[in-house]
Amino acid sequence: MLMVFTDARFRSLWREMRIRVSTGHYPLLPSRGPTPTFPVMTFQSEPALDLLRRAATPYGFVASVQDISNYQRIWTRDGVITGLAALLSGEEDLLEATEATLRTLFGAQHAVGFFASNVDPRTGQASYGGNCGRVDNVSWAIIGLLQFAHCTGTTALATAFRPQVERGLTVLDAWEFNGKHLVYVPQSGDWADEYVQHGYVLYDQLLRVWALELAGHYYQRPEWLAKAATIRRVLERNYWNDDTATESTETAPLYAPNLVHQRRQAPRTFWLMGFNPARVYGQFDLAANALALLLNLGPATRQTTLVTYLQTQWQQRPFLFPAFAPALTPADGLMAELTDNYAYEFRNHPHEFHNGGLWPVWNGWLAAALHQLQPELAAHLRTSLHAANQLNPQSNDWGFYENFHGLTHAPIGVPYCTWSAAGQLFAEAYAAGQRLWVPSPLAD
Repeated sequence: MLMVFTDARFRSLWREMRIRVSTGHYPLLPSRGPTPTFPVMTFQSEPALDLLRRAATPYGFVASVQDISNYQRIWTRDGVITGLAALLSGEEDLLEATEATLRTLFGAQHAVGFFASNVDPRTGQASYGGNCGRVDNVSWAIIGLLQFAHCTGTTALATAFRPQVERGLTVLDAWEFNGKHLVYVPQSGDWADEYVQHGYVLYDQLLRVWALELAGHYYQRPEWLAKAATIRRVLERNYWNDDTATESTETAPLYAPNLVHQRRQAPRTFWLMGFNPARVYGQFDLAANALALLLNLGPATRQTTLVTYLQTQWQQRPFLFPAFAPALTPADGLMAELTDNYAYEFRNHPHEFHNGGLWPVWNGWLAAALHQLQPELAAHLRTSLHAANQLNPQSNDWGFYENFHGLTHAPIGVPYCTWSAAGQLFAEAYAAGQRLWVPSPLAD
């Protein structure tokens, strides 16, 4: 779905941004006061920071500096994640690009409340998704806005876009469909848009919790904090397959009766990827489990079990963790759902792309989370991120490829991806003691 902006204020902003391109003058962004002081990152950060500088435009961060397909657009997910890494860097020019990213994305929000998949700065057109819109973009946009306000100490953007935040949280309420606190995600409805998952996907629920907690604290809305606390309880009850948790011993029932028999064969050493009326997914979801650690989901015993699982996997394959594991093969029934789920060419061969490919962005989030629990494993992962991001068969420059083959580690996809650099910067920043804002959840 494409939309051309007609809002007079946004079109005016667009014209002023174009003036900035031609004159090199950047008067548009309001003063934020003193730039926060951050610890200096290691020399390994410089190639990643340099890529972010090259990707910074007056409209925000593009997904890649390589002019491939639609990667030179401002993407909600990629742009916000890159902006979060920029906030941790403390570089003034990168903070400006983060602000420009947020202005572009919030200016393109649909009247109903959902956010664009991407915005083309050359035409002013916004795409809200091809086969399906992106559920996670709503939460990412809100997270980015309020992290920006918190890290820079300025209120202008968060105040101006408060109505958009309210609309975004309202549309997430509507996407529950049944009022039972979990958003239903259609297939192709989040970052892994050519993978199999659909239904109550944990990754999307966790992003919503983070957005609600940030918004609840920042705007002093206790009802949002209460909603986040309720969702946390639902997640803890339904997404960890605990042998000791039965319908007779738990205070709360499972989300749906079918989970009683569907969870019997589900994994018990990590947070479940998700479920729908037909199945509980058995694959390990890297992004979801990284967020679960980062947001302190569940009791310490579960975090310890998850970290133990990660250590075991690392000992078997010490490089990067796959986005989803194990990889699906033609022998798996779910492989049939991958076969035709692509826009231009099939990319989900076993151990590639979403199907077991290795993504620096999500490994960076995991490394950041592990610095709070297992710094030794986090350091190993950070070293692997450096090695992976350096790989480049076309040049001596750091490649920052989108993903890598799960077995051979060969680079796959688009090079010079900003969120691959961002993943490395998260790992570096957390190693240096920096942290994004994760508010304390509302006590039960």
